Parts: sequence; structure tokens; C-alpha cells
Amino acid sequence: MMDRTIRTADLRHMLSQRQRELTNDVQRRIRDGRTERQADVRDDLERSDASIQTDVACAMLQMNAETLTRIDEALVRLDAGEYGACVECGDEISEPRLRALPFAVRCRSCEETREQNRDNARQLAGQRGGLSLFPELVSS
Repeated sequence: MMDRTIRTADLRHMLSQRQRELTNDVQRRIRDGRTERQADVRDDLERSDASIQTDVACAMLQMNAETLTRIDEALVRLDAGEYGACVECGDEISEPRLRALPFAVRCRSCEETREQNRDNARQLAGQRGGLSLFPELVSS
């Protein structure tokens, strides 16, 4: 029981710390995005470069926001006593996996099986006449 309590506290600390880091990064990116000026852009090449940089910044912001959502969901699972258990097989997700991917919902074995099934579905879709525009629907 004590080991579980310590593990839960450690995982909560790790999730909360990652949540703070991402929140600060998102806020910084939003703040920096507001202060950047494209008025200094002088030619097509600079406009193109500025556009690419804006696209990358937006993609990073979206990725961080999605990760924050996943961390929030992981904290809810932690409070419910469900965090760290694989949603597929119910086995405990290894601590190194949770440290690397704190919002993991599957153990390594089940995730590998899921990815293999998704890859097989994509290959099958490709053999039937083209790749699906929505591969995540094929693997469902």
C-alpha cells in the first residue's frame, strides 16, 4: 500500500510538473506570437519564411495544447485510481513508460499490438485501391 501511495505521489508530481511546463510554454508562445511583427517583412522570400515560421509555431502550440489535455485526463485517471493501468489488458504500465509518456493509456505490448493492427489496416486499405484519407478511422 505504501509503495502505491509513493508511486501515486511521484506520478502526480511528474504530471503536475509537466503540466506547468507546457502551460508556461503555451502562454509564452501565445505572448510571443502577439508581439511578433510581420510588418518588417520586405520581400516574397521573407514573407514565405515568416509564413513557415508562423505555421510551425501554430503546430507546436496545437501539439502542446493537445498534450496538456492528455495530461489533464491523466490527472483525472490518477484521482480515480485508474492511472497507470492499461486500458486494454489492465496490467500496470511500467514506470519508465509513464515517465517518458505520462499520458500513456496502454502498456508497451498492447500499444505495439494496436500499432501493428493499424499498420495492417492501412496496408489492406492500400491494396483495396488507395490509402484512406482518414487512417485513424480504418484502425478503429
